[in-house]
Amino acid sequence: MSMDTHSFRWTSAARSHPGRVREINEDACLDQSAQGLWAVADGMGGHTLGEFASGLAVGGLKDLPAAEDLEQRVAAALERLYEVNRRLRAEAVWREVPLIGTTIAALVAAGGLCCCLWAGDSRIYLFRDGHLRQLTRDHNHLEAARLRRISRSDDTLTLPRKNLITRALGAEDSLDVDQATIELIDGDIFLLCTDGLSNEVSELSIEQALLPGICSAACDALLDLALRREARDNITAVVVRAEDESSPDRTIIQRMSAG
Repeated sequence: MSMDTHSFRWTSAARSHPGRVREINEDACLDQSAQGLWAVADGMGGHTLGEFASGLAVGGLKDLPAAEDLEQRVAAALERLYEVNRRLRAEAVWREVPLIGTTIAALVAAGGLCCCLWAGDSRIYLFRDGHLRQLTRDHNHLEAARLRRISRSDDTLTLPRKNLITRALGAEDSLDVDQATIELIDGDIFLLCTDGLSNEVSELSIEQALLPGICSAACDALLDLALRREARDNITAVVVRAEDESSPDRTIIQRMSAG
């Protein structure tokens, strides 16, 4: 059982948009601050199957039971994702289609810790002390090629299309989900997003949107930035802020402004 004495207050906001080209939004998101749970998913499969897959993924995580121990919450979240994977594999067989799949990027919090869970190229960023850091590593052919090139001096290697992902819910009978655990500090801001946002908006622009620390305004700004571009893909962003109400560094003014 976790003995963490930190008491974090969570605020968050979410936005999802089909973009400027596609009629169907195959993205889905989950925004449950009261449960310390957030997620984005980017579905694939054509027609409405991608929409079905992403909705199943975030719906499977919804209302995850509260627990003081992060490991318990993560284990419960993973079991739900494994069940979604089984359902997507069965659905593809029943519909006689090659694949019904979705990426997933989820943030699960308990006490003074949180854990990123992901499969695919949807991302989670941490904005801390004015600096943006990508917590997830894309599961796609471009990232795999980059890792292979680390020891090479030839930078003329033709790179694969970055939208070809190497891992997703529904892609294989066995699901492999990556994890990263973060110890929270007061003022941490997280961005969960699909590649429709990260492909269109630079990290500098993301930093500028997150800097004021207002979740709803940051979501609006990020969506607007993406829509100013070509925005051929669906766009989804969830912005999450952690405030440590027990931190001795918090002033009375900070506490008042958080209310």
